[in-house]
Amino acid sequence: MSKTIPDRPRRNFYGRIKGKTLKPNQRTYLDEDLTPLSPGPVSWQDNPARTPLDLDALFGGRETWLEIGFGGGEHLVHQAASNPGIGIIGAEPFINGVAMLLGKIRAAEADNVRVHPGDVRDLFDVLPPQSISRAFLLYPDPWPKKRHHRRRFVTPEHLEPLARVLKPGAIFRVATDIPDYVRQTLEEVPRAGFEWLAEAPADWRQPWGDWISTRYEQKALREGRVPHYLTFRRTQD
Repeated sequence: MSKTIPDRPRRNFYGRIKGKTLKPNQRTYLDEDLTPLSPGPVSWQDNPARTPLDLDALFGGRETWLEIGFGGGEHLVHQAASNPGIGIIGAEPFINGVAMLLGKIRAAEADNVRVHPGDVRDLFDVLPPQSISRAFLLYPDPWPKKRHHRRRFVTPEHLEPLARVLKPGAIFRVATDIPDYVRQTLEEVPRAGFEWLAEAPADWRQPWGDWISTRYEQKALREGRVPHYLTFRRTQD
């Protein structure tokens, strides 16, 4: 019996795909390293049946973490190097950021990273249910105009599939310097099946013990904005 091919959902993508002209070494990273670091067939073109990825084969049975929008890759590589016993997948559509990450992976000689250079929603489609032990959303695009708030990650379109792929008890970290993004996060994330792990102001004012400050955070600090560090736990189904 042939497998039913699901209908491809209509998804609008907002944001940059490419920025400044890539440096020659960055083009080399993309040409030589991106395909070997693929988590497997993610795109609808490569995987129209949406067959789940085999994470056990990908990472040898290790826990799998996920970073959503890894920017320049500083935090992702830091976590990979600090936690060699886990596997971590990064999803980022901005190709300049992907090239930066690939250079950092080479320098760190990290062998426990896989990279999806595209929309994380496509990755959610093919991640097995309850397969991710930890997820990070660090300084996401704030979409500051009110009419654009529906484009933010902290909406049901993104949070519901994220909740599906996270294990019960999995940790979801969110860092942002935008007060209204904090508000929306605290409203929407618990509705999607998470509890906020905060008992005192220090729990969101101080960074996590294994935190490495990113270039986006440094920009926020230079411009006088205050970072918030929000920690959630996926509740039991």
